[in-house]
Amino acid sequence: MYKIELTSEDLLRIIFEYTARIASERNLKSVLIHMANMGREMILSDRCTVWLIDEINQQLYTTVAHGVDEIRIPYGTGLVGSAIITGEAIIIEDAYNDPRHNAENDLRTGYHTKSIITVPFRNNDGEIIGAYQAINKLTEIGYFTTRDLELLSLAASYAGKSLESVMLHQEIIDTQREIISAMGEIGEIRSKETGNHVKRVAEYSYVLALGYGLDVDQADLLRTISPMHDIGKVAIPDAVLNKPGKLTDEEFEIIKSHTRIGHQLLRGSKRELLRTASIVAEQHHEKWDGSGYPEGKKGEEIHIFGRITAVADVFDALSAERVYKAAWPLDKIENLFREERGRHFDPAVVDVFFAKLPKLLEIRRKLPDDEQSDLSSGGR
Repeated sequence: MYKIELTSEDLLRIIFEYTARIASERNLKSVLIHMANMGREMILSDRCTVWLIDEINQQLYTTVAHGVDEIRIPYGTGLVGSAIITGEAIIIEDAYNDPRHNAENDLRTGYHTKSIITVPFRNNDGEIIGAYQAINKLTEIGYFTTRDLELLSLAASYAGKSLESVMLHQEIIDTQREIISAMGEIGEIRSKETGNHVKRVAEYSYVLALGYGLDVDQADLLRTISPMHDIGKVAIPDAVLNKPGKLTDEEFEIIKSHTRIGHQLLRGSKRELLRTASIVAEQHHEKWDGSGYPEGKKGEEIHIFGRITAVADVFDALSAERVYKAAWPLDKIENLFREERGRHFDPAVVDVFFAKLPKLLEIRRKLPDDEQSDLSSGGR
């Protein structure tokens, strides 16, 4: 069923609605979704794609394309590549009559592209940073017009400048995440662990957080900061940290101090990421029944991030060979979690652990330690 062209009042409503949403967003993917939806609604297209430039790999890519997953194409190819290189918008009534159209995506998805409009957008310095591409006009005329070009150019002018601000913010966040991950790996290297330990704990924590019911932003925050859970180990003497065999009571007290040290290192930061990391560093050895350390917190007194990281960390510790022990077989690990449900661990998190165990094992398979085989086979 065909759609009727929008009135001026309808267009103003869409513009005000989406510009307000975009202006209040700091999440890059959310901004891209708002941009795609705004473009689609303004010119009544079936789909709208927001393309960005990957300068490192010399590609154009989209993570937000109605109806399809991420697409990547070589820089300069296709209609979108032509529009970005020339800086000129393109309107095509029938894509298959234009040699610049890349039909491979249609073949892969089963979708038939007919009419296309592509409009590059620029940052505040006037540099092209991406492009809008709308596909298949939904009105009776069946193709895009100069009016559609004006409307999409208007959207591109605003959205491009807003997008730059969000991308810069995202770059800062990504840099913080890289630093956090590197610092976490430093702590593990001192205790002769591989960098993949902190990576696995991060991915396990993300899966468990989503399964527990946390929203994607909170789960992603936990994934980002969980590599810092043992950062306090940087202050523990090697002779204690890497001692093969049982620790004395005095040595165990020294080991336990890494939770307070990590908390003290991070708690004074003005950055939310590091302040949150301080909570996990302090609380990931607390136990549900109150018998943990350093504060003897119990139940929901322990932050949910600490409760989740505890399960993720113990699962990885047991499944890996360490200087003081061999790797445990999977059935033994499962028995421990059943026994410690409601004692060491939050019962609800343990239930999520068992529900998500296949995903956790897949993560372990993809991020193995050197010379370590798949846990699911019961080997090291």
